[in-house]
Amino acid sequence: MIIGVPKEIKEQEQRVALLPSAANQLARRGHSVLVERDAGIGSGYPDEEYVKAGAEIVDQAKEVFARADMIVKVKEPREAESPLLRKGQILFTYLHLAAGKPLTEALLKSGVTAVAYETIQINNRLPLLEPMSEIAGRMSVVMGANFLAKYNGGSGVLLGGVPGVLPGRVVAVGGGTSGVNAARMAAGLGADVTILDVDLERLRYLDLAMGETNTLYSSEANLHELMPDCDLLIGAVLLPGAKAPKLITRAMLRKMKPGSVLVDISIDQGGCAETSRATTHLNPVYVEEGVTHYCVANMPAAYARTATQALTNVTYRYVELLADLGLEGACKKQPALVGGINTREGRLTCQAVAEAHGLKYEPPL
Repeated sequence: MIIGVPKEIKEQEQRVALLPSAANQLARRGHSVLVERDAGIGSGYPDEEYVKAGAEIVDQAKEVFARADMIVKVKEPREAESPLLRKGQILFTYLHLAAGKPLTEALLKSGVTAVAYETIQINNRLPLLEPMSEIAGRMSVVMGANFLAKYNGGSGVLLGGVPGVLPGRVVAVGGGTSGVNAARMAAGLGADVTILDVDLERLRYLDLAMGETNTLYSSEANLHELMPDCDLLIGAVLLPGAKAPKLITRAMLRKMKPGSVLVDISIDQGGCAETSRATTHLNPVYVEEGVTHYCVANMPAAYARTATQALTNVTYRYVELLADLGLEGACKKQPALVGGINTREGRLTCQAVAEAHGLKYEPPL
């Protein structure tokens, strides 16, 4: 199979979909790997490393898309890329289609078989999303602490406090991978941390595993009660494949102190706050209701080398399966791949996306 790795063109997206070592393993298995020139440069992997690994460097994205049987990316196709996709081709990447109907329609029109990292589930886990959720969760506290600084328009609260001064208060909405990693980072800084979830068994586990962190059942009433004392609010809500529910209302934000910060990790799936809208690394924040909103839709790209290594660690085995066996053969060997198929030959094959956009769902196989 011919595997194509185009350079990411989303603003400030520096990750690359395959490491040179992964390209080498594919080449040794008899596959051809096409890598667009400078695709890995932002993650610290120059073209020379891909050439040594046995990959072919291609000057233009158009050629990568035209020649490849499977396109492996990091982020969803941009407007310039969607027309380059075609029927009979596999696209393997993060898609987050529930947050974007135009992209969903573009993929359906192209006829491409689009397999999304974030909807592959094994034992109620999302193994291909977890590493990026870990990075985003840890990063949310770093960014939140930065924008709490007075020179960044924040309230001037140091999350860890100092002797004689109470620490800042952090609230993480969602007890999944992102929320837990955010809570751990915040607790490590010495902040007063509360994590909310609707799964009581999950809260029991977190109470035992994270003794320094408060746990609270997630309800509208409890959120309202926490807001006046919250310095950093982290939205880490996830419904696999579906649009994020708007759990954080404008009325809640009005209760927060001026200069407080909201980091909405859920923005890839549309955001979990009524006031959230996607931002970029170049212009990461805006202020509404006196609260600084950080809503960057590709947070892990800020730490591109770490993120690229973590991503390839979990995606490579699936890339290898698809390359060796094709879609149906790979799905027979690893049934979890079926859940990743979002579109196939003009059909919408992810129920959560179909429900988000009011479109017809059809089974993937």
